[in-house]
Amino acid sequence: MHPFASYVLRSYYRETGWNEDNLYANLTRSSNALLDFSVPRGLHFSISKSPNSLFKTTYSMNALPSLNGSVGYIFTSCNLDVKGSGDVRFKDMVDRFKVFDQPRKPEGKEQEWLAGERIDTRDYLLYGRIYIPTGRLDALYSTRFTPTLQGMVAAISDPRAPISSERSRGHGPASNIMFSLQQDTGKWCTEYTWSAEDGMWGIRSLYNFGKVGPSTESVQSDGDKSAGKRTGLKRVDEEDAMEGGLKGRVSVGGEFYFSAKEKSAGVSTGIRFTTVPDATPPSFQVPSSSSSTSSHITPRGPPSQPPTTITALFNPMLGHISGAYAARVSRDLSLASRFDFNVYSYESEWSIGAEWWQRRGKGWPHPSPTDGDEPQPQSSLSELADEVQGVVKAKVSTTTDISLLWEGRLRNVLVSLGVVSNLSSRSKPIKSIGLELSYFSSG
Repeated sequence: MHPFASYVLRSYYRETGWNEDNLYANLTRSSNALLDFSVPRGLHFSISKSPNSLFKTTYSMNALPSLNGSVGYIFTSCNLDVKGSGDVRFKDMVDRFKVFDQPRKPEGKEQEWLAGERIDTRDYLLYGRIYIPTGRLDALYSTRFTPTLQGMVAAISDPRAPISSERSRGHGPASNIMFSLQQDTGKWCTEYTWSAEDGMWGIRSLYNFGKVGPSTESVQSDGDKSAGKRTGLKRVDEEDAMEGGLKGRVSVGGEFYFSAKEKSAGVSTGIRFTTVPDATPPSFQVPSSSSSTSSHITPRGPPSQPPTTITALFNPMLGHISGAYAARVSRDLSLASRFDFNVYSYESEWSIGAEWWQRRGKGWPHPSPTDGDEPQPQSSLSELADEVQGVVKAKVSTTTDISLLWEGRLRNVLVSLGVVSNLSSRSKPIKSIGLELSYFSSG
């Protein structure tokens, strides 16, 4: 389950038109949702409130195995429509399998002028959280310099130990600050990072083959012109489909980092294949007008090919090779498999995972003979979107660990219940079990 702060951050990206899925760091996000999902440990509560569209507060408490909590505040320069936990789209609150939409060049917000002077300001987000009783402080600042350039500053301050004794204790750094600069042109997405704690410089880049999707403005202006002369949206990067096999798009990327303090470096590379049709539902960066929406709302049948994502990673410094395959085999079932291998130690691990969506039991609406040519009302689409009530995730690997997770909504509360077990251990077959409850409201 996404924490409330992560949900607000993703809503901020969606509102400002920034595509976080185009980052190299998120290359394996689809398979990770099925193979690396987080299982809650102990008992966790969180309550959040949005007094207005700019300011949010969040409170959390861990009751087991130890008692601690945190208080966080979020402020954004743009209005965010953050819904309550009872009516928020459930799929927006969980990591899930999905195929990525066609990459598009981000668009800046519309310029505002008054008396010959530009008065609009760039968008930004401020986030801070303090942990009790440790006193640790987390902070995040994100802003857009240009439509294709975004900067981020993340900081951690932990007063429990002096900096000189961090390494001797064997724990992570007590204080650190990291700067990140991201540039996304649709075709290319590059990220530059610098960490103050170990003086590490890094660069990540991702390149998408094929044509870049049209901008938001061009989609809006050309929507009415093209609506009357096309029967379906061509989603293969405007290229002719090939007979046989899976039809999709390929993205390749890599990263390089160097630590001046540790005198060490690292490098990795990766490739991703994603099928088309691209996204389900379509990307938030392509807003549909009311006319086009009402004229093209029809029940969707099964896809012509199973939505599939295939990724491969290679780290030559560590000798690590990883290959993952994830696909949606039915409307409510997605499966994933991953094989990890180290060429130096010959150690390997094979993992399989699955997610199964639980629905309210409503079926797709079928047009009656009398109104078959009329568009479906918008309310029916909202009912279909809200029919998802929960998701069950399972993972098993050759390390003998089995993870089970259920995430759902009970009335107005989001619930996450999970267990991690090791059936080969007779003394302790259950390694951990946890329950997480989350409630938030707006207005």
